Amino acid sequence: MEKYTANCKAHRKGMAPEEVAEYYTTWAENQQYDLDLDPSVYMGPLIVAKEAALCFEMNREKVRLIDIACGTGRVGKELSKYGFISIDGVDPAEGMLKQCQTSQIYTNLYKEFVCDKPLPIAEGTYDCAVCSGGFGEGHIPCSGLQEMARIVKSGGLIIFMMRKEYMKDVEEYANKLEPMISRLEHEHTWELLERREVANYSFNKDGVIFKLRIKRGCHAENITANGTERA
Repeated sequence: MEKYTANCKAHRKGMAPEEVAEYYTTWAENQQYDLDLDPSVYMGPLIVAKEAALCFEMNREKVRLIDIACGTGRVGKELSKYGFISIDGVDPAEGMLKQCQTSQIYTNLYKEFVCDKPLPIAEGTYDCAVCSGGFGEGHIPCSGLQEMARIVKSGGLIIFMMRKEYMKDVEEYANKLEPMISRLEHEHTWELLERREVANYSFNKDGVIFKLRIKRGCHAENITANGTERA
């Protein structure tokens, strides 16, 4: 019950992004975040990493990924088990990033909010952006997905997962998130490859996983989603 309460406090109604970042910084102290959200109650990092591995079956050592809302590095640790070695991370909570640094898995870490403000990252840098647990009250806004699309190569992927109930309970997403995904698909920003509900994502609550393939622009070198190189 204490673990669930700690998680709920990170998603209190009306929380501003700065409040969320401050809460996560405090929560990360003494590895309390990882103790409260261990794999017995939070399966998101394992699920997202496995999905990325299924999408990039070959040449994983050449695939460049960014872990959005990387927190203490749980997703990165799971990705490394599949042979991914080029992993960057971004998170607004300083305390979470301090924990993340100790894993020595991430090449670059950015202390930034993912929103409509451009990240200090060039367009088309990554083959894949992954995110688990970054969507919720005061967390990544809908516009954050468009910024993820900007930093992912044409032909690359965005794989993100969130609690299903947040799609109707969080005002930022209710009747907004999926319509935006559909609209930008029609505008050829991306292609929706999959929307799938997953049982027991977090605290026995169902999650929803989305896979988007980026369509805008061209880049000289790329890694396609099946892991093969493309010139």
